[in-house]
Amino acid sequence: MRASDKAYATLREDIIEWRLAPGTVLAEVEQSERLGVSRTPVREALSRLSAEGLTTAAGGRGVVVTDISLEDIDEMFELRETLEGKAAALAAVRGERAVFEKLHADLLRAQELINDADPARHEYYALVGRLDEAIDAAISNSYLAQAMRSLRVHLVRVRRLAADDAPRLHAAAVEHAAIAEAIAAGNARLAEAATTMHLHRSLSHVKATHPHH
Repeated sequence: MRASDKAYATLREDIIEWRLAPGTVLAEVEQSERLGVSRTPVREALSRLSAEGLTTAAGGRGVVVTDISLEDIDEMFELRETLEGKAAALAAVRGERAVFEKLHADLLRAQELINDADPARHEYYALVGRLDEAIDAAISNSYLAQAMRSLRVHLVRVRRLAADDAPRLHAAAVEHAAIAEAIAAGNARLAEAATTMHLHRSLSHVKATHPHH
């Protein structure tokens, strides 16, 4: 793995997982020492992160981790509703029913994955990730899939911000199951509506748990 790729992957994960909080200054020298690579790979990594919107130049302070305001979250969800609603509708028309029937069944059992044994909810989020991947594959539209992928980076940060509690995750699992069920049934309008409902509830939850930001 190239040094710049390694630096990029580590910094990206640290930002997404909130180990590097918004406003943190990312000094090249400090980060190169921390990551055990020279300054050039760190500089390349930081420019890639800036292109993704995870870091930004802050005048004389150098590069800092970008903040996420409620206004940003509103804008993200506006775009997300447009992209993901369309994608779910296309998946209902173009997708393989068996794939989404299986996901529907798995998502109905997702409640079992939300427990204290897995506090980070890795298994649950991996299952939700499979639904995203299945939709990406089904739509056969690389431009739409790429737009959703670039947005998802920021959505993961928002999700960490909201500190998902078990009741919300249980409800979200049911909402995801409804999306999979509508796609499996080949019902584009229902798939889009189920996606809109899920996003509306997710946004309400984020705002309710993070009012001061």
